[in-house]
Amino acid sequence: MGSSPPRYLQIQQHLLEKIQGGEWPAHHQIPPEEQLARDFGVSRMTANKAIRDLVHQGYLSRQPGLGTFVTDRKAESSLVEVHNIAEEVRGRGHAYSSDLLVAEAIAADDEIALRLGVRLGTRVFHTRIVHRENGVPIQLEDRFVNPRWVPDYLDTDFSRRTPNEVLVATCPITDIEHVVEAILVDMTIAERLEMAPELPCLSMTRRTWSGEHLISYARLIHPGERYKLRSSMHRNGS
Repeated sequence: MGSSPPRYLQIQQHLLEKIQGGEWPAHHQIPPEEQLARDFGVSRMTANKAIRDLVHQGYLSRQPGLGTFVTDRKAESSLVEVHNIAEEVRGRGHAYSSDLLVAEAIAADDEIALRLGVRLGTRVFHTRIVHRENGVPIQLEDRFVNPRWVPDYLDTDFSRRTPNEVLVATCPITDIEHVVEAILVDMTIAERLEMAPELPCLSMTRRTWSGEHLISYARLIHPGERYKLRSSMHRNGS
């Protein structure tokens, strides 16, 4: 028979079961080290290691003088970079899946023509996809692509590759434009995102260029309670 796992790993597994099972939601205060040490018959140092590792992994956060709390592990994307959402989800150790709702060629209306820099009525590619994390919708992506630069876009099996993955492989992205706002959505979008329509969403419009070519315009809608956007900047000291 194999040896049992180290005691600190047993504590970690206990804590993760409480967190991932929903018994301990975000901001819940976990038992102190002293209590965990007593409950598991280990030293306080062993309990400290179990907690410290989960802090490093982002599951817990310490607040000096108050205790240790479950973090709000919302799905997160960068505002200054463009990442493959499937890789983001898998990078958090979660399962990614998607629902392809629309894949079609359409005539650009006024807004799409303006956003994509093409003439009114120009044929463009359009996809609408719901992206899921552990089966829960985290983003509704409405994307319009200039077929001049990505002619095989609609031939993609979007159950295997995301639009971002296709675009980056065909036309490496050199410039991006993001506009973010808080919105309320209509019943149709709320149903697609499996959320109550009175709850706020984060809406991001994104345009991407490859060199001088404007490749894509996308509207990305995220349930506000499940998603956050991150921006960071590094400035050299003078």
